[in-house]
Amino acid sequence: MMKIHKEIKNNELYLYQNGELIYKKWLTTGESKIFDVIAYNKYTLVSFNEIRYENSNFLISVKAELELKSTNNEGRKTGIISGFSPNHVFEYKQSQILKTFIGDITFSDWHKIEPGEKRIVKVRFLDFPSLHSYLSLGKVWHIHEGQRVIGTARILSFYDSDIKQNNNPLNL
Repeated sequence: MMKIHKEIKNNELYLYQNGELIYKKWLTTGESKIFDVIAYNKYTLVSFNEIRYENSNFLISVKAELELKSTNNEGRKTGIISGFSPNHVFEYKQSQILKTFIGDITFSDWHKIEPGEKRIVKVRFLDFPSLHSYLSLGKVWHIHEGQRVIGTARILSFYDSDIKQNNNPLNL
């Protein structure tokens, strides 16, 4: 039986499979290192609901309009499937990524979203206090694979009943 353990300490995310470190991400810089490519790839194709996390944060779910860049416009060469977990970037400082957030993009009405397409999707973020100030209706953010921007998304509404739909959705 595969056991996944996620741990965040000192602004670093650690992902373990069966006690072995398979992935580390420095949350302040967005840099990451994969220690076991096969285990990491298997894990990233699984959605948040399909794995029981220990010490997990709650999820914040938003309905969003996602637009992937076309391949000709420096986008992906292939489409994405439901459960895709890119970096979510809300802010830059002097063209550098200021902070990335963890979340996945899910959908069920089609098999894949291709480069250049625009679709309505559900985005689920791990709930971090630093994310709250970015969550408001109409907010646009960038979808990244590493340093490369592959698309944008815009918040249309919130799925969670405890989140108010106004400019300060988490009542902070």
